[in-house]
Amino acid sequence: MKHCISFDIEEHFQVAAFDCSARRRHWDVLQSRVEKSTETILTLLDSVNVKATMFILGWVAERHGDMVKHIANAGHEIACHGYSHELISVQSPPKFRDDVRRAKGILEDLTGQPVLGYRAPTFSITKETIWALPILVEEGFLYDSSIVPAVHDSYGIPDANPLIHSLDTTAGIIWEVPPSTCDVGWMRIPVGGGGYFRLFPYPVLRWLLKKVEGNGQPLVMYLHPWEVDPDQPRMKGSMLSRFRHYNNLHKTQARLSQLLHDFPFVPIRELLPHLDVNMTEGMQEVADTPAGLEHISS
Repeated sequence: MKHCISFDIEEHFQVAAFDCSARRRHWDVLQSRVEKSTETILTLLDSVNVKATMFILGWVAERHGDMVKHIANAGHEIACHGYSHELISVQSPPKFRDDVRRAKGILEDLTGQPVLGYRAPTFSITKETIWALPILVEEGFLYDSSIVPAVHDSYGIPDANPLIHSLDTTAGIIWEVPPSTCDVGWMRIPVGGGGYFRLFPYPVLRWLLKKVEGNGQPLVMYLHPWEVDPDQPRMKGSMLSRFRHYNNLHKTQARLSQLLHDFPFVPIRELLPHLDVNMTEGMQEVADTPAGLEHISS
């Protein structure tokens, strides 16, 4: 079984946990660290001959076009993380459409390749913002990777289908590729990456990932460049936000290296064509898909 690995390419100062209008106004003068930390990731991937999906922020691509071209020329999949890193919940449908259209255009102009996938900033497609999916279809996206099927204080749809599956929207079909979760007793634990990747000791995380794999599910993993940059400048924020962002940054690179040796990974685009649209055998639809997700309107 092959698994998916992906990276959300954004600056360390763009995370939603520290977002505020004052900091956003100064993005252009804050220290950029995305190229160096992304190169660290590319070197790790190259050392084990793994290709990944890179969800690149349009704002970053606009300022680091050579980096985007370098990533594409290395054989990695270029996907879209939106332009402005604004939560979908603070955008209107027209503004969201403009945001993803602008970012997709920048990425396609730089690489000359179609951009097929989208991931919302901070996984902000929830029950309240499910209207975003038909817009993604209309804008030419074939898959989304924004719905976390678990409980979280700022995102997620806890009863959403945790498997890779197709969704029928009023604009057409879109694949949903949720970050991995693992059912342990009555709990569904996010294990796909980010803060959870840094929170669990690696042997525990590996056991959970093997449990997912043993159930016949491909892993969908994600990380950010700033997670392999323990020396990044510290930002002010709540104690919880600082813990989530800075916890165990010094361990991420070694853990990522180990992960790449323990599991075989491919870009998301390479896994999707092998899936049966009807979800037969190993990829069956969850019977209790929540109301409102089977047919989605804009």
